[in-house]
Amino acid sequence: MNIRIFLFLSAICLIVASCADESPTPSTQNTNQPKTYSEATAEWFAGGENGTVFMSGSKAYQQPMPFIEDNAELYRAFFRGEQIFEKSFVSFEGQGYSGLGPVYIRKSCIACHPSYGGHSKRVDKLDSNDSRNGYLLMIYDPNTPNLALASKYFTGMTQTSAVAPFKAPIDESGIRLEWLPYTDEYNNTYPDGTTYTLIYPKITIDQDAILFTDFDMSKHAASIEATIGIYGVGLIDAISDEDLRAEYAYQQSRGYCQGIIGADIDETGLNPYYPGKHPGRFTYLCTRATLDNGPGANALWNITNVTRPDRTYHYITDEYAKVMSQDAAVQQALGQTEEEIYTYLMSKSLKPEMTQEDYNDFMVWHRAVAVPAARNLDDPNVQHGKTLFMDSLGCAACHRPSWKTRTYYKPQPELSNQTIYPYTDLLRHNLEMYEPGRVQICRTTPLWGRGLLPTISGHSDMLHDLRARNYEEAILWHGGEAQAAKEKFRQLSKADREALIKFLQAI
Repeated sequence: MNIRIFLFLSAICLIVASCADESPTPSTQNTNQPKTYSEATAEWFAGGENGTVFMSGSKAYQQPMPFIEDNAELYRAFFRGEQIFEKSFVSFEGQGYSGLGPVYIRKSCIACHPSYGGHSKRVDKLDSNDSRNGYLLMIYDPNTPNLALASKYFTGMTQTSAVAPFKAPIDESGIRLEWLPYTDEYNNTYPDGTTYTLIYPKITIDQDAILFTDFDMSKHAASIEATIGIYGVGLIDAISDEDLRAEYAYQQSRGYCQGIIGADIDETGLNPYYPGKHPGRFTYLCTRATLDNGPGANALWNITNVTRPDRTYHYITDEYAKVMSQDAAVQQALGQTEEEIYTYLMSKSLKPEMTQEDYNDFMVWHRAVAVPAARNLDDPNVQHGKTLFMDSLGCAACHRPSWKTRTYYKPQPELSNQTIYPYTDLLRHNLEMYEPGRVQICRTTPLWGRGLLPTISGHSDMLHDLRARNYEEAILWHGGEAQAAKEKFRQLSKADREALIKFLQAI
């Protein structure tokens, strides 16, 4: 054979062999997982047959549910809603994303939900311009029974930014976040001698950083709360009130780990699909009942102060409006009187800055962000961890594995009759956590998809204020109603502890 032809053919073979080796990596293709739904494989489909995507790569938290791609109008609405989630709003009028301010918390949804809301990252400084910082700041009275918010002066989620000439209620440069070490009753040591470390946050605010001269910070406290994951919330919304109330009744009858159901919230005029009263199920404190009046629907408005047809007023306090309208520099910059400024800030009939169509598209997206499928459930070590979780430790007493969505879910019928595996009872429990801030009694966190946090978000920070840097620390912070489960975890061998964590990473 001619040497040139031989070398040419050899090169072609090398190229073909090289290309053949470039198969998708395990992070983007889950070849070990079933993709045909059946009763036997249901547990792999964490978001049910219609709400699950088999993806575990860096974009696994932002995928549309499978049915979205089968409907051209839903497909258009979903990706328009995603744009609204991602884009930063501006204060200038007449632009695509205008309406920011006059006072606000962040410029966009994704600024609070980096990586699409798997969780924000634990940070060392509260900076609203830091793309990693998804924390919300709360200021409250620690001497009241329910730790009441300082709502005369500050909005529930405290605003730290403003559009000039308006001023922020708190100057961020006067907020200090410290991470302090904590030593538990076991001197941070397992019975087998293995040691661990625990940390918790402390927030202090300088008095001169506060806009209100008559507000005494020394009589109040501040705490931080990380934003909660977005994916799968449509499925959580699709669980019926009756099933949620039945879970609550069951827990009251069993005599242990008796969760607290969210208070009934009257959503007449707020929820076009299900008016009337519904028990709270969203947020750490179960303060929102349905997705149409839920944290996302409200945050799109109150985080940015962008008005829309059903929110034609500012997220603002009367005290803030008074101080700003009386500020000589604000009056001079706007060329308006105190009365004119106050009237604008407190008006209930402002021009909508977001169209109803855009809001509707946002809600299509919000409902239909898919849940990543479970992974490695056929691994013997994962199965051993599951046995520990379900039986030996009793974790499932609060982290209820599965639910069935209602027979007919009006906003998105495709989410009806889905067996889902969120691993939460949607009730609040007292973990008696050290220095928890306002979140004294917290809703059981859904565990589905959390094992992908390191891949998607680059960290594994957990719990309401991200004090836990991994699953192990999250478990060790449990107390109160979960004290017995934590004690059993502490008594496990190192191999068993690791097996339990492998299961948590798999679901």
